Amino acid sequence: MSKIIHIEIDDRNLPPPTPEIDQERKVAMFDLLEDNSFAMPAREDRDVSPGPYKLGLFIKERRLVFDIKQEDDNPAGEFHLSLGPFRQVVKDYFQICESYFDAVKTLPPSQIETIDMARRGIHNEGARVLQERLEGKADIDTDTARRLFTLICVLHFGG
Repeated sequence: MSKIIHIEIDDRNLPPPTPEIDQERKVAMFDLLEDNSFAMPAREDRDVSPGPYKLGLFIKERRLVFDIKQEDDNPAGEFHLSLGPFRQVVKDYFQICESYFDAVKTLPPSQIETIDMARRGIHNEGARVLQERLEGKADIDTDTARRLFTLICVLHFGG
């Protein structure tokens, strides 16, 4: 199965992330490299590259860029996605994460669990949007989409 074996996030032009967001990013990157499914289907404009892949994520001219390279660093593909479809779900995700981070400091477990369920629901919505946007470009499973969505959030708002 094809997979991502290396991730590089170009966040040089973004403000430094908060400690909580930095931790989310580290966990997402670790989990993604441990277990992911990423395949590039054949298209008229490219041959199938079986992977494994190296993924570069960055924002260029207000677009999310997936720079895909083969294991030997030869180009495998590049996708430019509009950030528009992600804006609201990323905003909602950051708001619920902020509530969650505040809640774990003061609220009882039952209330934290309620907020965490809402957070997971928004995270799943972001993953679904990403899978839709990548349709025909790359095939990813739900867990991979969730982890990539976390990384997109970090890039989108920069912490």
